[in-house]
Amino acid sequence: MQNIKTIYSKELKSYFNSPIAYIVIIVFLAIAGWFFTNTLFQSNIATMRGLFDMVPFIFLFFIPAITMRTFSEEKKQGTIELLLTKPVTEMELVMGKFLAALMLTILTLLPTLIYLIVVASLGSIDFGPVIGGYLGLILMAGVYIAIGIFASSLTENQVIAFIISFVAVFLLFMLGKILSQVSPTLVSAVEYISTDYHFSNISRGVIDTRNLIYYLSMIFLGVFLTKTSIESRKW
Repeated sequence: MQNIKTIYSKELKSYFNSPIAYIVIIVFLAIAGWFFTNTLFQSNIATMRGLFDMVPFIFLFFIPAITMRTFSEEKKQGTIELLLTKPVTEMELVMGKFLAALMLTILTLLPTLIYLIVVASLGSIDFGPVIGGYLGLILMAGVYIAIGIFASSLTENQVIAFIISFVAVFLLFMLGKILSQVSPTLVSAVEYISTDYHFSNISRGVIDTRNLIYYLSMIFLGVFLTKTSIESRKW
């Protein structure tokens, strides 16, 4: 656990030691803020729905951008071999980097609580869907981060890692949007694989164990594949 904490702290600091984190966070908040205010004034209804509808789309670019360097940079600079010679396991290394990216995402979402204060000041608000919406966003981010670090572990090129991650998360997200074009016998399976389907359920304030199991299973799968990818360097 101490090794995970050390790697987590080092990785989180590295985000803020470069302009990447600040640029990505500012762009994220600017886009999310624009859509939130636009939806709020157009509908004239005090709701967080506009934010929760838009953030999953922003995540398709935001998460690959913050994860593309996690292992690609280490591999390119040759520092990953140095890390693995120390008393740290592959799983500890992967978990430390995963948690740092997840915390960066949570820190990016925190300023959006200002929108909640604005909405609450304009009228009564149902906190069930709000809590569910934020929980769903964090879980969705966890899945995308797990995919992103796996993509980063496959190549030394950060751009290639970004593209692989983006394509993967885009497909998982869009599966829920093309159900009308899927064979009726496959609808249930395709729907279950879609990250957006499970987010839609949770963001309504309904915390179903099936949705939680899906997200946690996908996170575990991504982390496990990343660990296996790192271990393969020893073969």
